[in-house]
Parts: sequence; C-alpha cells; structure tokens
Amino acid sequence: MAFTDASLTALRVFREVAERGTLTAAATALGYTQSAVSRQVAALERAAGARLLERRHDGVRLTAAGRLVLRRAAAVVDEVDAAARELAGLPGEPATVRFGWFASAGAALVPRALAELRRTRPSIAVTGREDGSSALVRALRAGTLDVALLSSAPPFRAPDAETPPLEIEILTERGLRVAVPAGHPLARGEYVDVADLHGRPWIAGPAAPAGESPTLGVWPGLDERPETVFVVRDWLAKLALVAAGCGLTTVPASMGAAVPEGVRVLPVRGGPREQRRLLLARLPGPLPGPVADLAGALRAAAVGS
Repeated sequence: MAFTDASLTALRVFREVAERGTLTAAATALGYTQSAVSRQVAALERAAGARLLERRHDGVRLTAAGRLVLRRAAAVVDEVDAAARELAGLPGEPATVRFGWFASAGAALVPRALAELRRTRPSIAVTGREDGSSALVRALRAGTLDVALLSSAPPFRAPDAETPPLEIEILTERGLRVAVPAGHPLARGEYVDVADLHGRPWIAGPAAPAGESPTLGVWPGLDERPETVFVVRDWLAKLALVAAGCGLTTVPASMGAAVPEGVRVLPVRGGPREQRRLLLARLPGPLPGPVADLAGALRAAAVGS
C-alpha cells in the first residue's frame, strides 16, 4: 500500500489526534468510536510504512515520520476544504486568522486587542478558542491555529520539544499578583507582604495536566500546606468568590483592569520573584499580513495592560 493511497478521512483523523493529544479526545471531537480512530491511524501508518504515533500512558506523541505527515496532512486538508467552498459557491476566507489563547488572557487582553483590530482592520475575521497551553501548541503544530497566546512560568522552557521550534515572541514579563477582598485588612496598602499570606484560604483553578504551567490560585512557594477552599475553573466566578470574602487567589498583572468591584489586585513583597511571561507563538515561516496585524494588536494590548 503506497502513501498516495492514504484517504482524506485518515488524514483528517490523524490531524485531530495530533491536535487533541489522545485517541479518546479525537474520537469525541469527531463523533467516532475510539476503535474507528485507531483503525484510521493504523491505515495511515500502513500507507506511510512507518509508525506515526508513539502511544504513551498520558496520550500520544508524534514520531519524526508523524511530524512530517502532519505538516503535509494539514496542507492537504486545508486545500481540499478550500476547494469544497469554491465548488459550493461560498466565499473564500483570505483574511481569516485562527487564534488561540490561555484562560486569563480572555478576560481583558484578548477583547482589547480584537476591538482595536476590528477598528483598524475590519476586513480581517478572527476565529479561535481558549485552551490550555499544551492543547494550543498541538493545534499550532496541526495547522488548525495560526497564532496563539501562551503563558510561561519559570524556568521558562520552550513550549515543546518538537522540531522545527516554534517562533516565540515575548510580549511582556510581569510579576504575579494576589487578588484580595476590597474590605480585607490586606487591601489597605499598596502591596502585600508574603508573610501575611500564610494561613489564608485560597481559591484555586483545577490541577494542571502534565506539561502545563501550574494553574493560578495559590501563591507559589509558601512554606506550608495551603488551604484550598474552592476549586474553580471560571475566572469571573473565582474573582466573585474573592469579592464575597471567601478567600484569596493569584492573578497575572494583566488581569488588573478586569477585576470586578469588591476586589483589589496587589503586588506581593518578599520571597522569590514570581514572574510570568506572555508569549506569542506560531509555526516558523513567513508571517501573513492578517496574522501580522493581529500580532500587532496583541502586542499593543499587552504593553498597555
């Protein structure tokens, strides 16, 4: 069986597996059974004459052959979809940018950048989604996102170990902050001493998957077992609980303009510096004009946040 015999369905399934990171997640996204996904991947591997995926306990990882096939599969699927649109008489999408971002960026920075882009370049359409950093990186590799905002914590490793390396631009590097109820004694000053964070109740996000930056919620490095009173995924709900006096939480500095009434966001003095980087990531290669315009809007929003 030659690789030229590979089916379009198998290429679509393979790209979905590469983006989702597991056969189960790909099956759910496609509405297939896991066994059907496995059969499509196996058929593609037979056509390629090589293993494309390394099965591991935490999901799948692309082999060198898999990375090569993924690059080609993304281009083939996109071209076929574009041809189908033309044959159906539908308008093309020459100025559409596919964009992804991590959770807290959607609270203020992303809306601000998109509003500016709509004002200055109304012909550019932006589609996208919020997701974890690992999922966003896989989507970039799979060609289903053009650009992504990632958050990075020390020691600031590369987003993945794949080749070629992603193009990474550091938009900002700022200190982590703590959100406290406006009526709390800690809110009276212009900063919080790290020693005053001991023994406080915390509102945290869910545990981060392997390979992800730690989720925000508890101040890092406290020399005690912190008390987490609520585990909350939604940022608005988390900050609303802070306003209600239920506990403290950590937030990136860029969130300051988006906090609800009844919450103060303050820097923390003492202890190791807790820095966070805001990264703009994409595949290497020429930067299309619409993607460059979105990148510029994100850059300006990051500087102004």
